[in-house]
Amino acid sequence: MTEIVKRMKKTTPKFFRKLRNTGLTLAAVGAAIITAPIALPAILIKAAGYIAVAGSVASAVSQTAVKHERE
Repeated sequence: MTEIVKRMKKTTPKFFRKLRNTGLTLAAVGAAIITAPIALPAILIKAAGYIAVAGSVASAVSQTAVKHERE
């Protein structure tokens, strides 16, 4: 388990940082739609759930990408 933590603390390449931030944004938008205080169509709520999950997964996977450092 500590190997995963060490890997996640290493430098992330620029592309994966952008992907991570986009995923976080999608997750936040999905969560905001799901928890909206107004009645929304069921299809929109369902789509927001998928968007939130996809954003969360993209963020988690992107965080584990590491930049190879030449030795």
